[in-house]
Amino acid sequence: MKRREFIGLVAGGIAWPVVVQAQQQATPVIGFLSSRSPGESAGLVTAFRQGLRESGFVEGQNLAIAFRWAEGHYDKLPALASELANLPVAVIYAAGGPPSAFAAKGATSTIPVVFSAASDPVEIGLVPSLSQPGGNVTGMGIFNASLGTKRLELMKELMPNAGVIGYLLNPADRMSEIESKSVVSAGRSLGIDVRILNAKSESELDSTFEGLKRHIGGLVVSGEPFFDSQRERIVGLAAKYAVPQSMRGASTFGLEVS
Repeated sequence: MKRREFIGLVAGGIAWPVVVQAQQQATPVIGFLSSRSPGESAGLVTAFRQGLRESGFVEGQNLAIAFRWAEGHYDKLPALASELANLPVAVIYAAGGPPSAFAAKGATSTIPVVFSAASDPVEIGLVPSLSQPGGNVTGMGIFNASLGTKRLELMKELMPNAGVIGYLLNPADRMSEIESKSVVSAGRSLGIDVRILNAKSESELDSTFEGLKRHIGGLVVSGEPFFDSQRERIVGLAAKYAVPQSMRGASTFGLEVS
């Protein structure tokens, strides 16, 4: 889906309830719910505002945006989503993957919810169908989790002598269980012992790497919003513990591993 088409979904979500709310609320409000932090999402917010402007919605003139950030703490999302639903907002834009989308869906059955970057939204139960999502939830799906096998194959090519490879997942993401089964199965066909590792917070990342003790030949990091936000931390930990790793947007190879 192109950016213009996606922004069109959000703009359409604004227009839908505005007619009903016109007498109660002079300026429609978009709820912007994200599992990530404002700093790392600055580029996204800029593009979001620009897309809305191109659709005729200008913040501060005929539109307001209410931001809620979980900053990597997915357990905060349900309460943040409820805050937005209670404002009320005309539409909720759920950014930062499935955790935000599910929180928004759980907070309201009437306010339109537009999600982005939800990995395989049908498989995880976010919508019943891509062509007919139904209800009040729609958005843009990606199939990032299905690339787990490819990431594993790439690690095998780069580290051909690695018999054991770790695969880091965030158990707070509903896609983790599906991705886990997929990569373990792929590992068998490649002759690799895949060890599933879990971390959903900064402290758990630290303890996970400390516990590795070089018992794996390499580490593949799932393409997941929290891990994206912790990219520098993960690369630093991989270097500290001499673990070759591969993740979306950052890799560390060529380290001596015993």
